[in-house]
Amino acid sequence: MSDYITFALPKGRIMQDSMELFARIGITCPEMETGSRKLVFENPESKFRFIAVRATDVPTYVEYGCADIGVVGKDTLMEQGKDLYEPLDLKFGYCRMVVAEPKALRQEEDPANWSNIRVATKYPNVTERYFAAKGIQVELIKLYGSIELAPLVGLSERIVDLVSTGATLRENGMVEVETIAEITTRLIVNRASLKTKHQRITKIIEDLEQIIGDEVRLSK
Repeated sequence: MSDYITFALPKGRIMQDSMELFARIGITCPEMETGSRKLVFENPESKFRFIAVRATDVPTYVEYGCADIGVVGKDTLMEQGKDLYEPLDLKFGYCRMVVAEPKALRQEEDPANWSNIRVATKYPNVTERYFAAKGIQVELIKLYGSIELAPLVGLSERIVDLVSTGATLRENGMVEVETIAEITTRLIVNRASLKTKHQRITKIIEDLEQIIGDEVRLSK
């Protein structure tokens, strides 16, 4: 299988969006269109393999060389800090990583006066770095789902989480305080693969860059 290019893709919407984008540069996998529950798919004619993994596991599969190329959100890359090549912003999956708190608390306090706070988040590393840069001590509580629940039950005063429209925050009586980063989906590449399969991988990157560039120009 050394002559195959292997892609690690997150299950769900990002995988669907990725394959739609890849199809525009001739990268397809008919086997994936059958609705199969398989985790590994192949296109023997084109020598492409696709593995379906959890989004948070994509960088690990790419870093260790089990996959040559991966697609993953910038939030995951920021949190994990893996040794990877990140050549392209794929321009989809846009959201923001924000600090948020209950509306009542926002009316009482000025974030400029924060010195020691408790924050619930899926992103402890990013959160700690962000507040350390501002000279704020933070007690971190790592959660894996429904981050907005933490302030409602007194687990933490504030959260750091991803928001798209902000509707979930509003429905739970919370407001955004600060934006840490704007997040989109990124293409990542194993550093060794970029050397050993340089021609094929570089062609994929250049073709995607062309497609994305054309879309950006047309949208202006």
